[in-house]
Amino acid sequence: MTMNSADQQYLALVRDVLENGYYDNNRTGIPTKKLFGRSFTFDLQKEFPILTTKQVFFKTAVKELLWIYVLQSNDVKTLQEMGVTVWDEWAREDGTIGKAYGYQVRKHKQIDKLIDGLKRDPQGRRHIISLWDLNDLDDMALQPCAFMTMWDVSAGRLNCTLVQRSADLGLGVPFNFTQYAVLIHMVAQVTGLVPGTFVHYMNNVHIYENHFSALEEQLRREPYPAPKLWLNPEITNFYDFTADDIKLIDYRHHPRLEMDVAV
Repeated sequence: MTMNSADQQYLALVRDVLENGYYDNNRTGIPTKKLFGRSFTFDLQKEFPILTTKQVFFKTAVKELLWIYVLQSNDVKTLQEMGVTVWDEWAREDGTIGKAYGYQVRKHKQIDKLIDGLKRDPQGRRHIISLWDLNDLDDMALQPCAFMTMWDVSAGRLNCTLVQRSADLGLGVPFNFTQYAVLIHMVAQVTGLVPGTFVHYMNNVHIYENHFSALEEQLRREPYPAPKLWLNPEITNFYDFTADDIKLIDYRHHPRLEMDVAV
């Protein structure tokens, strides 16, 4: 069976970190093995990147993405109403995560500026979304891990680089590259482009000690073919996207792997 690119690149990096990673402690108190400066590259015309060697909860990933970029919210209650609890650990007394993630998208009108810029000046080299606002970092419940996207248009293809400062390879990374692949498809559709190359750069890529055994099990699994992504073709306004407009077709996967979040 031909291994799909997402599983192939991911499992190779897992093996590299487990075999060659620098082992030490960090702010969570759970030791990690880490490597510096790694990346994945996906051709979105050939494959939608999502792991098949474990179940990635696609709808949860999509709803979190919509919460950040469509609703542009920092309210955890809004996410809970969508049936997603991934931010519960970081919710403050006021129910928000402070001036983080969606707050920064809304504050600087970043989606509007990106879409307008891609349409008006596709060869511009300043198509960037950044969630790393120096003035607001101290008022964030969690400073963003995947904090910047840089966008490019070449021959009608929309390319994107995701920059991630801290990459939890066991839990976060599979969500992250799947989410941002969806975002690229969404932005491409509303700008009249086609999804192109997606580069996911990770500065500090690490595996928590309590994830070692689960990932070793994942390394023994045989991948399935990649599924297809479906977006509602009638959506032309980015803010009209809902979870029902974004679906996976033929997603075959191995069972989920239990891993605890390091807070």
